[in-house]
Amino acid sequence: MSSEVLKERIADVLKLNRIGVLSTIKDNRPYARYMTFHHEGFTLFTPTAEDTHKVEDIEDNPYVHILLGYEESERGEAFIEVEAEAEIATDPGDRKKAWSEKVAEKYSGPDDDRFIVLVCRPFVIRYRNDDDPEAAQEIHL
Repeated sequence: MSSEVLKERIADVLKLNRIGVLSTIKDNRPYARYMTFHHEGFTLFTPTAEDTHKVEDIEDNPYVHILLGYEESERGEAFIEVEAEAEIATDPGDRKKAWSEKVAEKYSGPDDDRFIVLVCRPFVIRYRNDDDPEAAQEIHL
């Protein structure tokens, strides 16, 4: 599969799947939780609260693993594994990228100090598809 086709397939998974699993490390142990992801290109944005364990985990170790896709059979069996470096968004534009109606129920706006956005910048994305095991490939960014 060409690099361009692979990027298109990864982009399709990102478009169709907003809920995924974010894993962090704390005391050499993995912790995983479901998160809602927004994306711009391959950069992922996910909202959270300031007083969560994941924020502490990322402050201690910024490397995260994310799974997206594979959740609904009518969307196919494709999924991606993302290895990324995460940081807390400081740019107001990045905070707005993760703003949604659901988030608006908890916070006064994207500038609310309690509203935190994690920006996850991938360095490896693996594409997998159980319908086509030969399609498993990865890109390095």
